[in-house]
Amino acid sequence: MNRRKSREIATRLIFEISINKESYVDIIENFRENTEEKIEDIDFEYVIRVLKGVSENEAQINETISKYLVKWKLERLPKMNLAILKMATYEILFDEDIPNKVTINEAIELAKRYGDDNAPSFINGVLNNLIKK
Repeated sequence: MNRRKSREIATRLIFEISINKESYVDIIENFRENTEEKIEDIDFEYVIRVLKGVSENEAQINETISKYLVKWKLERLPKMNLAILKMATYEILFDEDIPNKVTINEAIELAKRYGDDNAPSFINGVLNNLIKK
C-alpha cells in the first residue's frame, strides 16, 4: 500500500466533505464505489483513521490552524489549502507514528499538486510554526 497515495486520497476526501457536507462514512463509501483508483494501492485503514480523526476533532484542529495563520482567517482559506492543513494538523496532533517532518513534506507536495503558486510556502509556514510551538 502506498502511504503517499493514501494521504492524497484522505486530503481529497476532506476537501469533498467541506464541499458536500456529508459524513466521512458516506464520503468513503461513495469513493470506494465510484473511484477509478487502484483500491489495492490505498491504505483504507489510514484514510478512515484520518477522516474520522479530522471529523471528531475538527474544532481543535481548526482552532490550532487558526492560531498559526498570519493575516488570514480560516473561512477565507482556499478549501484545498484548508483540507491539506487539516490532514497535516491531524497527523501532527494525533498520529505519533508519523514524524512531523514527513507530514510537512507530504503536505507541501500536496500543495504543489493541488494548490496555487503560493500554497506550498503558505502550508510550510503554517505547519512549521505549529510544530515549533
